[in-house]
Amino acid sequence: MPKKILLDADPGVVDAMALCLAMFDPTVEIVALTSVSGSVPADLAARNLQAIVEFLDPPRLPRLGKGADPDDGPPADARHVYGIDGLSDANLPVAELLTPHPAEKVICDAVRSDPENVMVVCLGPLTNVARAFIRDPELPQMVRHLYISGGSVSAVGNISPCAEFNIFADPGAAYTVFHARCMKTLVPLDATNPILLTLADLEHFPDGKQRFGAFLRSALLPALRAYQECYELPGIHIHEVIAYLVATHPSLAETREMAGDVEIDGTLTRGMTVFDQRNQPLWANNIEVVTRIKEVEIKRHIVNAFNVIADQMETE
Repeated sequence: MPKKILLDADPGVVDAMALCLAMFDPTVEIVALTSVSGSVPADLAARNLQAIVEFLDPPRLPRLGKGADPDDGPPADARHVYGIDGLSDANLPVAELLTPHPAEKVICDAVRSDPENVMVVCLGPLTNVARAFIRDPELPQMVRHLYISGGSVSAVGNISPCAEFNIFADPGAAYTVFHARCMKTLVPLDATNPILLTLADLEHFPDGKQRFGAFLRSALLPALRAYQECYELPGIHIHEVIAYLVATHPSLAETREMAGDVEIDGTLTRGMTVFDQRNQPLWANNIEVVTRIKEVEIKRHIVNAFNVIADQMETE
């Protein structure tokens, strides 16, 4: 039986890759997609989400929800890397919804419609999920499992010296989710940072003459150049893709139970994820944390899936 998944994303080139995998994954049923402010502001995230779905024209069309910006406004975005539209300026056409459904309501409805069977996979900041949990206090215990792309166990960040982007973008929401009573797994920078998608990997992707292959190259080639210019890295991080694959294929990762929390107010430590790793910890374990990713298997899965998607889109 396919796993039922609600995917919460802030597309973003890498989130877009994860969405492509999800839309054609035969092992899952995507019950809903919600957009969240993060890599791009809320309005643009919603537009990108809908544009990607319309471009892919998947076999099943999930319900869509639109999130709002965090209460204190988005502190940063990633358009210096991913272009003005967040998708390397792909300019995908879209018929924007006039009255989109609020993301937190879509999350509540999807989980309540099938309690304990819907997994929630968060690829961006945790704004929507936190608001859903506040709106419906019983909801956390109805979620089958919550997967979070974000955080850092070692306190080495990617948006500040000690904070990871998704947690930093809305630390209050992350605090709420970390303290929610539900099964949850964190996929942190410590596990995902070592894995880069390089130009050599792109050579195994679908041919640029195919519609899907052309889209991947138009999004990824500018991102590869931007990573080289901005970060002097030979490839791009694919944190969100890894988080999605860990959620759908847990055997691709190793994990351990940990006791974690989120710093909300620190001038230098806003959004830092803190873990009690003392010999005699005083905090109770509250989250499963991915410690290692099987890189070769992850990349093989991505390549195989993308080539299948390209073939499916060509034959439709």
